[in-house]
Amino acid sequence: MAKGTPQLEWCIVRLGEDHNWWVAEVSDPVHWDVDGLSIIDPRQVDHIIELIDPLREYGFDADIFERTYIPFRITKDLGEGRVRLARTKQPLLESEEKLFALPNVIDEENGPYADFLDHITRLRVKQLNDLLNLEEKLTVDEVEDQLREAQNNDFMEGRAVHLFQEITAILDFMPAGHGDEDEEGAKGAKEDEDDGLPEVEESEAEKLKNDSSLKWDDDEVGGEDKDSADKPADKDKDDDSEEAEEDDDRPSKSKRSR
Repeated sequence: MAKGTPQLEWCIVRLGEDHNWWVAEVSDPVHWDVDGLSIIDPRQVDHIIELIDPLREYGFDADIFERTYIPFRITKDLGEGRVRLARTKQPLLESEEKLFALPNVIDEENGPYADFLDHITRLRVKQLNDLLNLEEKLTVDEVEDQLREAQNNDFMEGRAVHLFQEITAILDFMPAGHGDEDEEGAKGAKEDEDDGLPEVEESEAEKLKNDSSLKWDDDEVGGEDKDSADKPADKDKDDDSEEAEEDDDRPSKSKRSR
């Protein structure tokens, strides 16, 4: 169903025991089946947008994102973990209002949501191949097979997969043997290569080193303060000399007998 069709105007959502939101009722039950239908809450929307942001340099298409989601705003708190939502025309990527997002899953095989998953999977693969030092480049088929296997395991164990989990599984995907630290390290190395900062020449560094205006530590100790700082040291020196003279006058002690 295209986003421009008028059938779906409102929905009622409930907070599940897994702390995710699930659709309980819709204005268009003919086209939408609410059995196991999940919806992405405002906090999750922000997280997805944050994960997508690095993909912009790899060709992320904002139009695909906007076509995928039907945005809803909160209109009434029904109590007992239930909220009524109304459809809005505000684009998710530009809206400052906290909005829910219902992926368009009417056609799970060829619809907008399927196109979106395919789009971000290809970009994630491209990103990982660029950032990680892999012996063999990742392929989209390999990544999809691993993701599908994880989903099948959840299904066999009777766990309902929330749409947010399905999306973030792609955006957070890492090949075996790699983790977040490897990706962050690769990003840091790439930034170091691209920062273009000029190095300080040795002559300039020497000038800075010998610049008297930067030697504030020496300036703080001077004049009377410096003299007063020296006096205790001189006194300690005199005390040490007197103790040494007293030791010379004392009879020598023999070693302790065993």
